[in-house]
Amino acid sequence: MTAHLPARSRLVHDSLRAAGIAGDIVVLPDAASTAALAAQALGVEVGAIANSLVFWSDGAPLLVMTSGAHRVDTAALAARLGRESIKRASADQVREATGQAIGGVAPTGHPAPLVTIVDEDLAGHPEIWAAGGTPHTVFALTFEELVRVTGGTVAKVD
Repeated sequence: MTAHLPARSRLVHDSLRAAGIAGDIVVLPDAASTAALAAQALGVEVGAIANSLVFWSDGAPLLVMTSGAHRVDTAALAARLGRESIKRASADQVREATGQAIGGVAPTGHPAPLVTIVDEDLAGHPEIWAAGGTPHTVFALTFEELVRVTGGTVAKVD
């Protein structure tokens, strides 16, 4: 039942179901807008949190799903991907690309599919957690499900 979910999270839920992912979106009592807050709220290690970071690269949005345990090295990632540059997107660019606000960006449920890079380090966790479209919503999935739902390319991001 998704009636209790915010509208943005219902879109994420529908995208998950369309990809054959059965996990439910959980509404947290407090915002979990950072990996550390999400890990604390869920009782998991911060590395099992899949941060959805939107960057601007070569004139288009780029979604990077990174482990909460480290930061994205944008210069190294740009070189690995053969891109001119990767810069943090503005709040307006994030909302335009995803329909979601910073702190709650999900890996799916966007107005259009985004080119996505999935951090190879997330593969080391049997269960990972991602934002569900708002800072108060999260859901669990496997690394393989994350790659499938995003159509992402697995790469080293740090």
